[in-house]
Amino acid sequence: MKSLGGVLIGGALLLTLGGCGKPASSKGPAPLRVWHWMTDREAAFQELAQRYQAGTGQPVRFELYAPSEVYAQKIRSAAQTDSLPEIYGILGEMRDLASFINAGHVLPLDEAMQQNGSQTWQSVFFPTALATNALQAGNAYGVAPGIYGVPIDVMNVQLFYNKKLLAQLGANPAAPPTTWKEFLSLGKLAAAHNMIGFVSGWSELWLLDCFATDYAIHTMGVKKLEATYRGQVSYTDADWVKVLNLFVELRKSGLLAEGIVAMGNKRAEQLFANEQAVFAFNGTWGVNVYQSMNPRLEYGVMMLPRLVDRPMVTWGGAGSSFFVNAKSPRRHDAVAFLRWLTEETQQRYLTKATQNIPANRLAAVTLPQPLAEFADDMAAIVHPRLFAVQEHSTVIETFDKGLQSILIGEAAPEQVAKHVDTVKQHTMSRASRERAHGSP
Repeated sequence: MKSLGGVLIGGALLLTLGGCGKPASSKGPAPLRVWHWMTDREAAFQELAQRYQAGTGQPVRFELYAPSEVYAQKIRSAAQTDSLPEIYGILGEMRDLASFINAGHVLPLDEAMQQNGSQTWQSVFFPTALATNALQAGNAYGVAPGIYGVPIDVMNVQLFYNKKLLAQLGANPAAPPTTWKEFLSLGKLAAAHNMIGFVSGWSELWLLDCFATDYAIHTMGVKKLEATYRGQVSYTDADWVKVLNLFVELRKSGLLAEGIVAMGNKRAEQLFANEQAVFAFNGTWGVNVYQSMNPRLEYGVMMLPRLVDRPMVTWGGAGSSFFVNAKSPRRHDAVAFLRWLTEETQQRYLTKATQNIPANRLAAVTLPQPLAEFADDMAAIVHPRLFAVQEHSTVIETFDKGLQSILIGEAAPEQVAKHVDTVKQHTMSRASRERAHGSP
């Protein structure tokens, strides 16, 4: 997208959007400030700011910082100095969100969610979108149960497939492979036709972890996965080794793009958009990306192929969310703006402008393809924030790097499982010692 007045400040791209592009009148209300990191939505946010001011007289100023690493540091620094804006986004894991809540920086929204006239605000959202930003009673972080964030869109990660390339392999584009065996069988066919079978940005560990988590839950279920995170089930358990072995099978199938563990997702998206790859593991944002790269690309979207005869899951939830600064004297104005932003009209506009699935279920009723294919599977969502317990980031990183080692043939599944379990034990022992000494 073209920049609308971006200015580089300390390595971050700051985009200030508000009203009609004019400063607020000294006699009028001060702008509500919104911090976020999505520079690709600058035009859409600017338009919505203009509409809100025209309808209410209240100016809104979006300040978008990029890249996301700079943004994450920005809000951490602002939290330490109590200088957060009225509305902002939080990047990271559930423990990061919990730390902001415990420090008093996030307004609980349960009361507001139950208000909105005849229809409660809470009822308009996909339940999984709200759950991504909610904590349950008895959570590990000592946070009061409740809803803390307002989702503006939802997402999940699935398998894109090129219809023309699939047909050239002798498969039916209207009935793509639904089982793991059928999926792997296309590897040698793709190679024989000088095609890349499968691409994804698996140098980015989180995307590789999405794929593995989907199959871990498909194999053993959520309860056993959570038991592993609690330390009650070892990573050397047969089910975990089975999940790791899937990556051996992938490597041997010939499906994977060469050097996939060093491939960033932007490169993977280019290969798929240029019709060089049959499959791409990517999220709903891919719809907008592929449209911009190759408007004539003919593709479909499918869930990952099943291993056994039980429903498959898909990693996802709230795509982007906003939080209200509990310490701001204008927190009620901020809630009013977010309520307006998530109404059906504004959500439909955002969908059209950004090609994302709206968090408002009513706005998602008549989505264009292929967004509708993603939205149809929102009930099958899994996400680390939705689990009763979260795994430690050190263990997750060790597991994902082990997957990369398997994919390049440097380690066997059993070796990786043993190493991850060792790291898990050390992490639990350290956490136990810290608790004994009263460390947070």
